[in-house]
Amino acid sequence: MIITILLTALGLLAVAFTVVLIRAASQRSELRPTLESIGLGAVTNFFDTLGIGSFATTTAWIKFRKLVPDSFIPATLNVGHALPTVVQSAIFLVLLGVHVDPILLVSCIVAAVVGALVGAPIVLRAPVRVVQGVVGLALLIAAVLYAMSNLNLMPIGGVATALAPPFLYIAIGAHFILGILMAFGIGLYAPSLILLSLMGLDPRLAFPIMASACAFLMPTTGFRFITAKRIDLKVIVGIAIGGMPAVLAAAFIVKEMPIVALRWGVVVVVLYAATLLLRSAMRPMAQQEPAIKLAQ
Repeated sequence: MIITILLTALGLLAVAFTVVLIRAASQRSELRPTLESIGLGAVTNFFDTLGIGSFATTTAWIKFRKLVPDSFIPATLNVGHALPTVVQSAIFLVLLGVHVDPILLVSCIVAAVVGALVGAPIVLRAPVRVVQGVVGLALLIAAVLYAMSNLNLMPIGGVATALAPPFLYIAIGAHFILGILMAFGIGLYAPSLILLSLMGLDPRLAFPIMASACAFLMPTTGFRFITAKRIDLKVIVGIAIGGMPAVLAAAFIVKEMPIVALRWGVVVVVLYAATLLLRSAMRPMAQQEPAIKLAQ
């Protein structure tokens, strides 16, 4: 029953978000994406579904190719990956959601959405160097997590399908904080998986929690990001178009593949992007672009 309700709500949210995104892109004459952005969405969301993650890899490519200014990055990540993440969430809810404690599932989703709603206005008004610094530090953490995963240092997890207090309350509070950080473009998947696994949850059951939390919060905050002046909807539309079929291909065709070598490559690329962002954050104020402004 709860899975049906979540899928219905997710579908309605996705339709509303799609309408708003297309309308905004059309009004700005940014409805025609580039092939590069479509390819970026396809590659990052394909490997996101297999466990690599999309935020860090997308940020690394954006910095490498200078696709958008640094202050555009949080909006690009949250809006561009919203619809592919909705597809991911639907898949994981159908395949694994019925095995997860509904209280844990819904509580973490709500907490993450509330956190993102708190974080989005902060990002929209934050100085660019703050955005650069936060995202740069997040990329460093992501690189460490990728390396730990390759070295088999990540928590194995347990077999639990639910968390009893106080672990349940810790999970809810943590997802509220992760929701805030998502607004800055800091991926929720890895820290959520680690936390839930450490508390004994079956790691497979973390996927519907992670994906659904992001699938609900990204369009919700995306409505606000879409109204920002500092956003390139051509890139975002491309990521969405490329990402949705890539998620389906990863989930139903490829399903799994050896990605250890790829993850080491991602570590190098992410460290490169983190270095660029942190160097930019330390520039004198006179060289910084202004903070993201809401469109009037």
